Amino acid sequence: MSAHLVIAAALNTTGLVTYLQGLFGPLFLGIVGIVAIFFLFTREIIRFVQFIVLAIAIAVVFYTPSIVQTLATGIAHALGLH
Repeated sequence: MSAHLVIAAALNTTGLVTYLQGLFGPLFLGIVGIVAIFFLFTREIIRFVQFIVLAIAIAVVFYTPSIVQTLATGIAHALGLH
């Protein structure tokens, strides 16, 4: 068995994405909730809206990582770089 096959077998990351989403997902949502409540109680509505928009963008990329490739392909086609 060659060294490349041994390394490829050792780097099998089949369930890694699911594991990390399950680990960091609740932590991310908890932090977003605490910061959002802080902004609401201090009556900083503009900062609250900015934070929520940014949190939604990060959550979309975190929970659907394939969207980055789809967006990059779409932008490349729109710019004529295909």
